Amino acid sequence: MNIKRILFSVAAVILFSMETYAQQQLNLSSPDGRVTVKVEVGDDIKWSASLDGKPVILPGSVSMAVNKDILGKKPVLLSQSRRQINNRITVDVPRKNKTEQDLCNELLLQFKNNYSLIFRAYNEGAAYRFETKYKDEVLVKNEDVNLNFNPGSQVFFPEEESIISHYERSYIDTALASLSAGRFCSLPVLVTSGGVRVLVAEADLFDYPNLFLSATGVNSLAAKFPPVLLQADPGKRADRDEKIVKEADYIARTSGTRTFPWRVFTITDDDRKLAESDMVFKLSRPVAITDTKWIKPGKVAWDWWNANNIYGVDFEAGLNTATYKYYIDFAAKYGLEYIILDEGWSKTTTDLTGANPDINLEELIGYGKSKGVGVILWMLWKPLDQNMEKHLDQFVKWGAKGIKVDFMQRADQYMVNYYERVARECAKRQLLVDFHGAFKPSGLHRAYPNVMSYEGLKGAENNKWGKLITPDHNVTLPFVRMVAGAMDYTPGAMINANKVSFRDIFDTPMSMGTRCHQFAMYVVYESPLQMLADNPTHYYKEPESTEFISKMPVTWDETKVLDAKVSDYILVARRKGAKWYAGAMTDWTPRTLTLDCSFLPPGNYKIEMMQDGVNAGRNGNDYKKVVQKITNGSKLVLNLAAGGGWAGIIEKAD
Repeated sequence: MNIKRILFSVAAVILFSMETYAQQQLNLSSPDGRVTVKVEVGDDIKWSASLDGKPVILPGSVSMAVNKDILGKKPVLLSQSRRQINNRITVDVPRKNKTEQDLCNELLLQFKNNYSLIFRAYNEGAAYRFETKYKDEVLVKNEDVNLNFNPGSQVFFPEEESIISHYERSYIDTALASLSAGRFCSLPVLVTSGGVRVLVAEADLFDYPNLFLSATGVNSLAAKFPPVLLQADPGKRADRDEKIVKEADYIARTSGTRTFPWRVFTITDDDRKLAESDMVFKLSRPVAITDTKWIKPGKVAWDWWNANNIYGVDFEAGLNTATYKYYIDFAAKYGLEYIILDEGWSKTTTDLTGANPDINLEELIGYGKSKGVGVILWMLWKPLDQNMEKHLDQFVKWGAKGIKVDFMQRADQYMVNYYERVARECAKRQLLVDFHGAFKPSGLHRAYPNVMSYEGLKGAENNKWGKLITPDHNVTLPFVRMVAGAMDYTPGAMINANKVSFRDIFDTPMSMGTRCHQFAMYVVYESPLQMLADNPTHYYKEPESTEFISKMPVTWDETKVLDAKVSDYILVARRKGAKWYAGAMTDWTPRTLTLDCSFLPPGNYKIEMMQDGVNAGRNGNDYKKVVQKITNGSKLVLNLAAGGGWAGIIEKAD
């Protein structure tokens, strides 16, 4: 009898231990202790996150359907390990800082069935990813990402109408629970949960589709992925549109031994820190090319936005050699590194083997070289895809410095791999890449620093046909889309209008907001290949404005966001060498901000600044240039008009 009791007691202890182990809870905190990630392992795997002990992301399950298995269901935890990561990353093409600190605490959970989950807690947020170790290739049927937020959560929701998308969306500012189930968005997406900002993005995306998020009708979001594409036919515009005919019942066919994309969550109660965050970069693969010294970021004179509508010249403007020599002369005069030949330079949009009859391409590229101006060539993605190496070799032979690839529209596994193939093949040939008509950055720019910029947003080109590029939209971008990476927004409009006087005119476009709102974009917006989108004729007629823009760097050694509120305003200071540059933007609400110069080292400085004129609220073209002496004890009052801005260049005084 005693033996039976002993055996029963031992069995009870074993069962209790197994149950306790099966429902194990693990905590991971950021180095500063503010962000805490909680992982619960039971019948499934749930995770949550808090800031200063306050729940921000509520428990939600994660799993991945691989072949016939569902990783994360009935999990058996085999081991756990922890480590602190503290690396200094020297950035080859720095958008924010020349050196980034990659500081976090990591928890690695290894499960039965050859998979792991990795969690990281940063001072600025949290991230997790799956890792598998299967011998053979696998089919990923789906990945569950379930994000639950506090009641009353708000969202800036870049709603998509179709999974076939250029990611050019407006941000719907609404209650998360008000979005009916099935409505979905692309990334990044910004949620405010319990008064805390949560920016959802992804990093280290390769050989795998982009993540979208679907509303559920309550305070949560769930994963949605484009399936593997099996067949597509030409769409309405046969050279660039596709009609999806057949899709697979899986989202990826990939290596069985690999890491999967990071699910990235910037978590902060300070909008300044949100705009400063660079988690996507830090969580992505290190540089994959050995030589990066040839990569030359720069400013670009761009033709398409202004429709080559130059005037006051003695030749007929258009897609011809004389017009582009005019662009090159303009670029050379103001020290711009590049011009772009956009749609229309090639024989046809599908034939990249030569230029149209009115453009002597080799003469033009040679002329640019003699003036120190490089030429970047635009193209549709599919003709390049069909004969990539041959075309790229020809571009190098002509002397082109880079390519602008457009109209990808898709975000499936094949297209993700296409981006990397373009980046890799261009790097081999020392060509820069600008992805237009593109999905958002997801870390490729760290592995391949020759990838200069992405569109993946509703930018200035939309001024040509609509009224959605408002100052409100412009001051939302730094807190959502730009957190993922560089933005090919294409600033520089020289016709500036208030809300009443704005008109969308395709061949002579203008912008909403003031001239100084545009000036500020050259400091606030990050793009190592930054456009001057307007007509060179307009820039020639506005030399004071053009000279000011031409002084702006496109890469930065240090970034400080001094004051900010999502979708309302932002004030940024950036350093390049010994000089500092500052920029401020507001929405349609006039504001007074203060530039506290304490970020400057001790000493005497001169600031050259462009500020909204007294009549800028009526006429957006009105601005005033002011030059004055300051020190690091100075506090400058910045008066921003409706849709206004301010920009300044600070250097040591003589």
